[in-house]
Amino acid sequence: QVQLVESGGGLVQAGGSLRLSCAASGGTFSSYTMGWFRQAPGKEREFVAAIIGTGGSTYYANSVKGRFTMSRNNAKNTVYLQMNSLKPEDTAVYYCAAGSYVSFLRKVADYWGQGTQVTVSS
Repeated sequence: QVQLVESGGGLVQAGGSLRLSCAASGGTFSSYTMGWFRQAPGKEREFVAAIIGTGGSTYYANSVKGRFTMSRNNAKNTVYLQMNSLKPEDTAVYYCAAGSYVSFLRKVADYWGQGTQVTVSS
């Protein structure tokens, strides 16, 4: 059983930056592809980014490509999502997930965090 705990959300003005963190425990962290998803009010959960276990490859949704950067530190069992040039449409609850990239594309994960709120004001 893997536990995921997100942190770093908050309120920021448009154009600003935030860094989300997700700390994992209870499993072999480096064996999992890790991902970030988000869900805005009234909308379906959507894929944001993923990084494979070794950290060698990352994947991004088109809506965040060039603005968000995902990274991981396997020694600390933690993944990060650096979010720059934030827009009001980035407002959502952001969830950390562990699983595989193929499953992420179907919005399926083995484990989910509880989510952290990100609000971008205009």
